[in-house]
Amino acid sequence: MPTDYYELLGVSRDADGATIKAAYRKLALKYHPDRNPNDHEAEERFKQVNEAYAVLSDGEKRRRYDRFGSEDEGVQFGGDIFDIFSSVFGGGFAQAGRARAQGQPGEDLEARVEITLEQAREGAQIPIQLERMARCEHCEGDRAEPGSDGKTTCPTCNGVGQVRAQAQSLFGTVMTTRVCPRCQGAGQVVTTPCTACSGRGRTLQTDTVEVGLPKGIDGGYRLRVPGQGNAGVDGGPDGDLYVYLELAPHEHFVRDGDHLRYVLEVGPAQAALGSSFEVPTMDGPEVIELSPGTQPGAEVRLHGRGMPRLRRAGNGDQIVTVRVVIPRKLSRTARDLLASYADEVGEEIHEKQTLLDRLKDVFGGRKRRARGRKDDGADDGEVDGAAGADDDEDREPVADETATRA
Repeated sequence: MPTDYYELLGVSRDADGATIKAAYRKLALKYHPDRNPNDHEAEERFKQVNEAYAVLSDGEKRRRYDRFGSEDEGVQFGGDIFDIFSSVFGGGFAQAGRARAQGQPGEDLEARVEITLEQAREGAQIPIQLERMARCEHCEGDRAEPGSDGKTTCPTCNGVGQVRAQAQSLFGTVMTTRVCPRCQGAGQVVTTPCTACSGRGRTLQTDTVEVGLPKGIDGGYRLRVPGQGNAGVDGGPDGDLYVYLELAPHEHFVRDGDHLRYVLEVGPAQAALGSSFEVPTMDGPEVIELSPGTQPGAEVRLHGRGMPRLRRAGNGDQIVTVRVVIPRKLSRTARDLLASYADEVGEEIHEKQTLLDRLKDVFGGRKRRARGRKDDGADDGEVDGAAGADDDEDREPVADETATRA
């Protein structure tokens, strides 16, 4: 590559910015790849012209170039030549050449996966089966039948990938640019399409993708797997796969951030007297001790037995919560023992009267009241009879009174 950028652009060393820009525009249009398809010499020349303009149009780089030459790292150009072209000519023509060179990128895909707590804890590899557009194996994504003439430059856009049209508006003539309807921006058309993919360059396949889980991942996260989406066309990059994670319920544990929670059910005597228990952990069973007088809701913390901290060192804890279970039914012996305990500690027991007990009380009361009324009636009769007998002895005869009235 010529090291004299002034000579490359055809300008003098004291040329001003406008002169340098005008010279660049002329040469860039002359050697642009879209105007010189399959011409590697013109493509290389286009690259050199852009590098020369990138240096000479920048005041600081031009001063360093004038003093040290192109070997100075401060003046070397390492960017995108199409960005330089676009800054001078605008996006339409430059972007067409870039789009054609890069091809059509593949589409992104999504998948939803349910993972277990064990898989999340160990950072397991999980297989995901999905349908995606893969690069055609018959034509290797070229879209043309192998052994045929292949592709030719699109006659509609002349290989640019875009077409321009003029339209009149209130503001004058307006130039519009759109993707070429014939080649869909590829710049080339297939003369003999591939018999396997019908010229699409891709075929639908069912594949299995292995996705590695970060240790300590939780449900609700989304993982991006680069390059595992649909295949690109004409050399375009493959799309990405986005995996949405859902955490399946666990038999023993409930996740609480980096911690795991486990509920231990104990009886009243075990809580009052204290006892040892074997509880499950993610690393196997472990024995814990409950001290006498353990209260409902008390917690025992097993340090480091929880989940790995995501992208941090260390693990969370396992928290064992005590739940005291009161028996619903008691044997007569157990009931008597509990009653004795209540008497011992002065705990009053107010038993709720059952319906049967209330009915017994009602009917028993009625019987007692009936008996009482019967007893009261017998005593009154005896007194009245005695009184009557005494009265008869003292009373005068009245038999003639009726006759007198007659």
